[in-house]
Amino acid sequence: MALTGRAALLAALGSLPVGIWEPSWTGILAVNAPLAVACACDFALAAPVRRLSLTRSGDASVRLGESADVTLTVTNPSRRLLRARIRDAWPPSSWLPGTEFAASRHRLTVPPGERRRLTTRLRPTRRGDRQADRVTIRSYGPLGLLTRQGTHMAPWAVRVLPPFTSRKHLPSKLARLRELDGRTSVLTRGEGTEFDSLREYVPGDDTRSIDWRATARQTTVAVRTWRPERDRHILLVLDTGRTSAGRVGDAPRLDASMDAALLLAALASRAGDRVDLLAYDRRVRALVQGRTARDVLPSLVNAMAPLEPELVETDARGLAATAIRTAPRRSLIVLLTSLDAAPLEEGLLPVLAQLTQRHTVLVASVADPHIARMATARGTTEAVYEAAAAARAQTERDRTAEKLRRHGVTIVDATPDDLAPALADAYLALKAAGRL
Repeated sequence: MALTGRAALLAALGSLPVGIWEPSWTGILAVNAPLAVACACDFALAAPVRRLSLTRSGDASVRLGESADVTLTVTNPSRRLLRARIRDAWPPSSWLPGTEFAASRHRLTVPPGERRRLTTRLRPTRRGDRQADRVTIRSYGPLGLLTRQGTHMAPWAVRVLPPFTSRKHLPSKLARLRELDGRTSVLTRGEGTEFDSLREYVPGDDTRSIDWRATARQTTVAVRTWRPERDRHILLVLDTGRTSAGRVGDAPRLDASMDAALLLAALASRAGDRVDLLAYDRRVRALVQGRTARDVLPSLVNAMAPLEPELVETDARGLAATAIRTAPRRSLIVLLTSLDAAPLEEGLLPVLAQLTQRHTVLVASVADPHIARMATARGTTEAVYEAAAAARAQTERDRTAEKLRRHGVTIVDATPDDLAPALADAYLALKAAGRL
């Protein structure tokens, strides 16, 4: 039960003549008694809140940066007209800053025995699951003086998926993949490439590609054509430890790593390779295995959605052991982690041999573009010191990358905007060279 502003205004207006002409308890009672009776009647005529039935429907998932519509159906089983104001509460990150009040408040009128629908439009600002909170309903009488108020729980969840902004690069990478599929042994014949088909010899073909047995069975010279390996296994390993929580621009490093992993997964699945996902810090945070080419991308996006950086040091030995168990046969392991010297030298480098002995390893890291801008700063003493600090940081990063290369690891180090296409290019280069 709650008084409205209208009731307070009437009480204030009624107090003015009492204060001027009859300042006594009798005058106050003469004004407030009818108002109290009117409030009681208004309360009695308001539709009861507890008997209302609430159900939800609508979007259960949405990409970060897009809008989701959740429909709330209100059923009025009583014999009174429901005039209501409704607050549909969700976590603050379900809307853009400053838009929560307008998006979560609704006015609704429901005749007796009928139902009405209202739509709450969400525009989440963070990944993960957004759970609907309570629905607060304020039911008004015909005079709008006194209201009934209550809350209902109407459970619903909207999963906010990674935005996958790098999908704009997918057409160009697929075109590059088609070029690789159409190459013959004259252009490239990487070790381990697969035999594709026979065709007629044309001037300029490498004579080493001639298939003499096939030539003997027909009247023309036949040559072998080759294609990049298919049905290879790729394991994407997301490091969700403390280094992934560092913000580069407006987002943590983990988000840029996810975006790059999604582009690589989409490209590899189109290339006929099998893609799995492992997210790890001190325990397994997400694991996706055995998905078909059609299902792998939705499965990865759904598994990545609730992942958040953990403020703990990554257990490198546990990560290596889990990766080996997840990929028992020779695979391409793509480790998306940081190239910071201390975590790698104390964590990954001592156990790197366990991975490189069995697998091809590619390490992808998010570089901070601010360091490059600092390195070019001049003009003031402070800018010169910043440039020196940036140069030293980049030198340490290059030294760490060189240590990894000595173990046979391929390195991709790029800014958040360039990491996804650079990682896709590195995968295509390995595939063209037959190193998967």
